Amino acid sequence: MDVSGIIASNAAKYQSITVEKETPLDVDAGLLIVTDLNPIDEDSYNANLEDHLQALARDGVQSLIASLFTLPTQRSEDGPLAQLPPPTTALPRAKPLPKPKPPTKWEQFAAAKGIQHKVRDKREWDEEKQDWVNRWGRDGKNRRFEEQWITEVPLNADVDHDPRKIARDERKARVAKNEKQRLGNVSRAQGPREVRKQEIERTLATSRISTASMGKFDKRLEGEKKVRGVKRKFEPTEKPLDDEKNASLALISRMGSDAKKTRREPASEESVLNVRKAVRFASKGRGGVALGRSAAGGRGGRGGRGGRGGRGKR
Repeated sequence: MDVSGIIASNAAKYQSITVEKETPLDVDAGLLIVTDLNPIDEDSYNANLEDHLQALARDGVQSLIASLFTLPTQRSEDGPLAQLPPPTTALPRAKPLPKPKPPTKWEQFAAAKGIQHKVRDKREWDEEKQDWVNRWGRDGKNRRFEEQWITEVPLNADVDHDPRKIARDERKARVAKNEKQRLGNVSRAQGPREVRKQEIERTLATSRISTASMGKFDKRLEGEKKVRGVKRKFEPTEKPLDDEKNASLALISRMGSDAKKTRREPASEESVLNVRKAVRFASKGRGGVALGRSAAGGRGGRGGRGGRGGRGKR
């Protein structure tokens, strides 16, 4: 029985697992990337775009899967897993590589003495509780003297001796010391002294020109250099009529729109006199009522005082 025709018909249905092109596909198994550098076939592209894209995707996936089956494998619960090699394609970064941090003072000392860095566990075994407890933080072992219900007091201790307060102060002193060392490491990592000095001078110069006189009448510090290149810009004395008109219209529009900051006089009073201010000035701050009383009964008051004086003479 000749089955060559059946085999040929079945082979025509399925494409070969080997992808042959003029330029071989670049397969990076480490990143699971396939790069096709072959030129686009314009005839197949214009004839049917979907079929053309599916053919390109099929060739790329077939090449990637064929390369994965050639890699060494390892067993796992989910089945054999391929061990991917290191990637060969250099992908661009959105940001530059972070600069390496300079070594701290302790790291320099440890490197000079050959001290190996050991990572301490966050939890340790407590013999009293027979359980794992935190070294620091909440319910940490470093607070055991602050929370224990009984504490041995020395014989020569003062009357107001508080073991809990002493332990808490010592712990806070250690925390403050570590923070001081951390800030020292940060200041050393910022750069040499000259760089920080330039930053301070630049900040000082910026603050100097923030005044209305651009720092001309400010008191200078000892050793402070004169700021150069700082000039205040003034508008010309004579301007075109259109510019002056536009500036005046803009000012009037701002005054009319901002009703909260601009104080308006009542519409009924058209006088240019500020009555309220005049009353306050005439009454010496006492108010309009006091001014009216003094104007109406001033003579009577003086006569009354004179009458009382006359009765006294009698």
